[in-house]
Amino acid sequence: MKKLSIFLVLATTVAFSQQTYLHCGAIFDAPKGKLIKEQTIVVEGNKIIQLQKGYIQPTGENTSVIDLKNKTVLPGFIDMHVHIENEYNATSYINQFVDNDADTAYDAALYAQRTLLAGFTTVRDMGGSGVNVSLRDAIAAGKVPGPRIFTAEKAIGTTGGHADPTNGSKKSLMGDPGPAQGVINSPEDGKKAVRQRYKNGADCIKITATGGVLSVAKNGQNPQFTLEEIKSIVSTANDYGMHVAAHAHGDEGMYRAVLGGVTTIEHGTLMSVRTMDLMKEKNAYLVATITAGKQVAEKAKIKGYFPDVVTPKALEIGPQIQDTFGRAYKRGVPIAFGTDAGVYPHGLNALEFGYMVEAGMPEVKALQSATITNARLLKSENELGQIAVGFYADIIATDSNPLEDIKTLESIPFVMKNGLVYKQD
Repeated sequence: MKKLSIFLVLATTVAFSQQTYLHCGAIFDAPKGKLIKEQTIVVEGNKIIQLQKGYIQPTGENTSVIDLKNKTVLPGFIDMHVHIENEYNATSYINQFVDNDADTAYDAALYAQRTLLAGFTTVRDMGGSGVNVSLRDAIAAGKVPGPRIFTAEKAIGTTGGHADPTNGSKKSLMGDPGPAQGVINSPEDGKKAVRQRYKNGADCIKITATGGVLSVAKNGQNPQFTLEEIKSIVSTANDYGMHVAAHAHGDEGMYRAVLGGVTTIEHGTLMSVRTMDLMKEKNAYLVATITAGKQVAEKAKIKGYFPDVVTPKALEIGPQIQDTFGRAYKRGVPIAFGTDAGVYPHGLNALEFGYMVEAGMPEVKALQSATITNARLLKSENELGQIAVGFYADIIATDSNPLEDIKTLESIPFVMKNGLVYKQD
């Protein structure tokens, strides 16, 4: 409660300031990919209204100054793959049978807070129970602290597929879930599932184009949708102004997904050169989630942490994601930043930057993937991902230059979102 009280005090202080002047030692110009030294950002309400060279002193009343002269200042990061409702642990598979929506909501609020304080001011939530929609709205209304959320609500899968919510249940609990529950078996089912997600408040659509690691099912890589089903989902989603993300580990399933018109491939573990080239042709983006791969591989070594059917998948698939990412980047596949936080603890999202750089992506490109690239994919390129006049005042700061020390992003001392300060160490 102490931390939350501090957040509220800080937020209130800023809210009553007519203008806030941020004196910045250096600002990361995301479009140009370079640092601009000694700048002043002027914030009014939730927007940036001025960006000036030098340290400008306020002259009017009702103003405040934040000293970031010894910091590198960046736009708040955007994570394109989180599961804000969940955080896997050794009891996760039992929790789904004992937790109520209220339990999930309280947990999700905590995870959202951690994410925001780690410098991620916007996230794309890739599926949960539906609580994610309520959390999005609560954050937007200022009821709880957290990042701006774009959510898929519930993922769409096939019967027995990665997103079938009854996998691993006894027969009396399995039933026969359909499009309303996010389970489809035809192009027509796909249309209904998309429309149901829209009705439930989704901002985007996620499909599980292949098997997955953490589902209680044997195969973690087999294709699970026909091309016709994918095309039906993508076409319907486009009609409703939503893009489609495709979870995919196996190559055939992700190839079909790209061919069917999805916007992003999540994970992409066993991606072939053929699929890489198709992604370049179709301008489909890879969201690699390297951190999640590494984390599940480590947890799989702990006896009993995962169900027996999950452990071999985690050991096989997890360690391969970083290598695939490196090859895809060098091949010219478009890259978007995403972590799969929730598979591992929320708030550690910035570990992904280090793994991306380790795999061969320059620091500046990694930063751009989490700012201007992701803003464009969310169709928010005129509001998010840059420090520029007219943009939301989503501003973070680091103690050192991330273009030289990418690890500095793992400890963020300053976070402002929508013009409110939530962290100032």
